[in-house]
Amino acid sequence: MPGRRSLDDRAHPGPLCRRRMKPRQTALSDRSRPDPPSRGWRVFLTLLTALPQSFLSRGVGLLADLPLPPLLRTLVLRSFVAWTGADPGEAERPLGEYPSVGAFFVRRLRPGVRSWPDDRDVPASPVDGIVGELGALDGLTALQAKGRPYSVAQLLGTPEDGSRFDGGAFLTLYLSPRHYHRIHAPVSGRVTKAHYLPGRLLPVNAPAVAGLPELFPGNERLVCFLDSGLGQVAVVAVGALNVGRISAAFDPEWNRGKGSHPSVSNRGRARKEEVRRYSPPGRVTRGDELMAFHLGSTVVLLFEPGRITWEAPLAPGVEIRLGAPLGSGRPGP
Repeated sequence: MPGRRSLDDRAHPGPLCRRRMKPRQTALSDRSRPDPPSRGWRVFLTLLTALPQSFLSRGVGLLADLPLPPLLRTLVLRSFVAWTGADPGEAERPLGEYPSVGAFFVRRLRPGVRSWPDDRDVPASPVDGIVGELGALDGLTALQAKGRPYSVAQLLGTPEDGSRFDGGAFLTLYLSPRHYHRIHAPVSGRVTKAHYLPGRLLPVNAPAVAGLPELFPGNERLVCFLDSGLGQVAVVAVGALNVGRISAAFDPEWNRGKGSHPSVSNRGRARKEEVRRYSPPGRVTRGDELMAFHLGSTVVLLFEPGRITWEAPLAPGVEIRLGAPLGSGRPGP
C-alpha cells in the first residue's frame, strides 16, 4: 500500500475557512419538514431519476479524458477554470501541461500550499470542500439536510459496520467542481477494510440534498475503514452525477478500466458490490492520499462515540481546506 504524500505535513496549521461562523451542530431530534428546492430543480431531479445516470456519467468521463490538441489546451483549460472558479496556481504543474480536462480535475497540489496541525493526534479535513451537516449521530441516524435523516448502516453497507458508530459523530463535506478532488487520510492509522457499493449517481448539490430522501446511502460509494488512535474512522466517498469514477490510492490494484484514470467505481457491467479486507492492514499517515473523485462529489466522515468534539468555526456552509483541524480528538486506551 503506497505511502505517497502529496502535501507537506510539516507546516503550521492554516486557516480553516474563508468565512467565520458561530459553531453549530445539527440536532437530529429536529424532524421538521425539509426545505424543498425550487420547482425547476424538483422537475429536473424527477426526470433525472428515470435516466441512466451511470451511462451518462461514463460518457461525461470519456469526454473529460479526451486529449486536448496542444494549440487549444491552454485555451480550453482556462475556460474550464473560469467556469468553475478553480485555482490553477495551486496545481503542481503549469496549466498547459495537463493533457485533458479530466487530468486537470484530478490535479495534485504543489507542496506546501496546504498545511496540517503540528499535533499529529488532531483529526484534520481530508479534502477541500464546503461543510454540509455535522453533529452527533442519533443512534445510527445521520442528517443529510433539514428533515432528511438517513441510516449510517445503509451508508456503510451492513449493520455490523454501522454498529461501531452508534451514537458517534458525523461530518459531511461537499466538493464542488472548482475544488481539489483528492481525498487524504484525516488521521493516521491502518486500512483494515474497504467496501464498494454500487448505486445511483444522482447530484449531491444543495437542491438534491434538500430534495431527495436518503440520497447518500442510495448513491454509489466507496468506504475506507481506518483503525486509528481515535478508534475506527470511516471515510465514505459518495459518487454523484458526472462522477464517473472513484479511484483508490490505498489499493491501486483495485482500480480497473480503460483510459488514463482507472477506478473502482462506475465500471459498467463490472459494477458489483465488493468488500476487501487487508491482512496485514496497510498503514497510512495523516495526509496520505486515500482516494480521488474524477469530478465533484461528497465525503462523509464517521467517528466512534466520544472520540471527537467539533470545534468552531466548523459549521454548515463554511468553506474548509485540506489539512484544517476538525476538532479535539480523544484517543482511546
